[in-house]
Amino acid sequence: MLPATPLLAQGSQPDALAALRAAVDSEMLASRTDRSNWMYRDEDDTPEHKAVYNTVETPQGSLRRLIELDGHPLGPGAVLDELTRIQAYVHDSAAQNHARRNGQHDDAQAAELLRMLPDAFLWNISSQNAETITLDFRPNPAFDPPDTQSRVLGAMAGQLVIARNGNRIRSLRGRLTREIVFGLAMFGKLDAGGTFDVERRVVGDGRWQITETHVHIGGRALFFKTIGTQEDEVKTGWKPSTDATLAAAAHTLGAN
Repeated sequence: MLPATPLLAQGSQPDALAALRAAVDSEMLASRTDRSNWMYRDEDDTPEHKAVYNTVETPQGSLRRLIELDGHPLGPGAVLDELTRIQAYVHDSAAQNHARRNGQHDDAQAAELLRMLPDAFLWNISSQNAETITLDFRPNPAFDPPDTQSRVLGAMAGQLVIARNGNRIRSLRGRLTREIVFGLAMFGKLDAGGTFDVERRVVGDGRWQITETHVHIGGRALFFKTIGTQEDEVKTGWKPSTDATLAAAAHTLGAN
């Protein structure tokens, strides 16, 4: 176990920061080297709808088929529309390139935020056992966020759990400690008390994936559609995907 040391008055506990940096390094390495693809059931609950998808990942990208909407299986007409949509996408290289660019942008943004964790917060060890280390974090007043996403990140406080086996991040939970205002509120604000919870697990062959995401942040933010949202997403039934192409994934989804 890591030895317990007093929390520094104006900084992070050294042992907590060391554990966090080791976890960030492990996550960055996995992001660069893990090329595994998976199949899973994706339940996505938002204020607009409650949808259930079957998803298949491939080296060419992901494909998903809507199977339930608001608690009911799709009717014949909706099934036909969904199969038509999937086939259209499989043959639309422009749409695939657009999705690929969006995915690369999301990956780069996630990596950027991950690298910011040691500096954006002050860290201390809350508890630890043979399997996990739980760290508490709170905003670092010395952190200078470079963009809007990191400004929201830096206003969070919460807990991060690290799995000792492989130094992998198992969960990250936080809440907004203060109201965030954009442009003197002209472009929106986010309410204090909003929460997020990201859960990760080993889904097979030692591979870690995000299995649950719960975001409940109130307010509005013009021009920043990914900020200020209410969503619960749960992914289950993980299996390795052997499909090498989107066309093969369509066949697996029964949309050929």
